[in-house]
Order: sequence, then C-alpha cells, then structure tokens
Amino acid sequence: MSKQQSHIVLETRNLSIGYASKKGTQVIADGINIALHKGELVGLVGANGIGKSTLLRTLTTVQKPLEGAIYINSKAITDYATVELAKQLSLVLTEPIASKNLSVFELVALGRQPYTNWVGNLSDTDLKIIEQALQQTNIIALRDKKCFELSDGQLQKVMIARALAQDTDLIILDEPTTHLDMYHKAYILKLLQKLAQETGKTILFSSHEIDLAIQLCDTMIVMSSTAVVSGTPCQLIANGTFNTLFPKDLIAFDPTTGSFKVRK
Repeated sequence: MSKQQSHIVLETRNLSIGYASKKGTQVIADGINIALHKGELVGLVGANGIGKSTLLRTLTTVQKPLEGAIYINSKAITDYATVELAKQLSLVLTEPIASKNLSVFELVALGRQPYTNWVGNLSDTDLKIIEQALQQTNIIALRDKKCFELSDGQLQKVMIARALAQDTDLIILDEPTTHLDMYHKAYILKLLQKLAQETGKTILFSSHEIDLAIQLCDTMIVMSSTAVVSGTPCQLIANGTFNTLFPKDLIAFDPTTGSFKVRK
C-alpha cells in the first residue's frame, strides 16, 4: 500500500513552534507541514540547538504551538481529553525515571494506567499486553530485576516496553540513544525499526545518529535554520537536504555513501 493510500497517524498543518512571553515571541520554526503514516519509523534530525526538542514538546502538548494545528488520527490534538490522548500517544523521555526501585515488570505495567480502573488493578488483558511488550523488546529475563540494576541500554528497552504496553498508535522518543555506545545505539534503532514493522505503530524519534537514521528510517524530518523538510531518506539525499545541516567548511555529506565525512 502506498503512503497516499495508507492511514495518516500524525499530521501538522502550518505549524509554528517557539516561545511566547511578555517580551515577545521567539519563533524556532514555522510552516511545518508533515504527515506520518501508520507503521513508519521516522527519524527527526538536525544540528544541536536547532529545535528538535521544542518540536517534540509541541507535538506532545508539553508546550503550545505558536500557530497551526496538530492532528492525531484526523482529530485535532486539542480536542482530546488527557486520558483519551494517553491512548493515542505514548512518550519516552531521556529524563531519569522517578523510582528506580520499581521492578522491570512494575515499570512496564505503568503503561497500562490509561486503561486501568481508579484503584489501578490489572485485568487479564492488561497482563497479556504487558507480557507481549516484554517479549517484543527481548527483556523477559529482566522482568523481576530492579531498575537500578540495569544498564543504560537495558533501561532504554524497558522504557520502550512501557510505551508498547500503553498500546498507542503513535510512540514518540526524545533521543533514545543518548549515553549508549555505538553497538547499543544501533541495537535500539534496529529494535524500533522491527517494532514499527511488526506492530504497525508509528514511531517518531529524535537523534544525532543521522547516518544510522538514514539507513533504518522509512521517513525522516530534517530541521535546519531555514526549513523543516520531510521525506524518505532517498528523496532527501537526492534533494541535497542533508547538505544544509552543518557548515560546509568542516563536514560534508556524501550522497554516494549516505554518510557525513570530515573535510581534510
């Protein structure tokens, strides 16, 4: 099925992001028009300080857009009640978790909060979904370990499992490979690719691992100082989009290898 025929999970229309205060408005980026389809792995890339986190915060209602609109499953994000939105969108942040004394199972089970009753009892369905999330992220063997016993890579898999247990159409991750070595960076992004393909969920992540994202993503969103552009990696390479990311005096993009190289 082509993208034109498939379901759009997240869409922005003339979105403008930034900060408004009494002193004035600081626009980080504007005219953002993106459409992310069901089952896509989407990488958001750009130089440090360009506004990737601001865009993700806006897409997840942590901060308000300056202008424009955001839609999830064709419904304006502002029309969702908090609990309803939690059944559409799950978020994985880089901030430390509140309590590392929780077991892996307990942390993953927190993903079911939008569905449990007011006392938080887990139903048979909840338990089945939690077990499935543990299996999908290959952490069954860790289920009884405390989170403080885990490596950074293991903990990142647990956080992804919690998002899977939340059972949303859209999962957004802010820098999921931070603090990981090269092997685990590749492992986490390959896991996200596999999950998007197998679950049909749309997974959007921000990353500095541009070379890996080019290899693994279905769609990429590239933020530069002049525009926010989305497309397949091949389209973006052909359009010269990656050449706009960094000053050309030091780093150049090689379209033949799909990677950045330091100029000699």
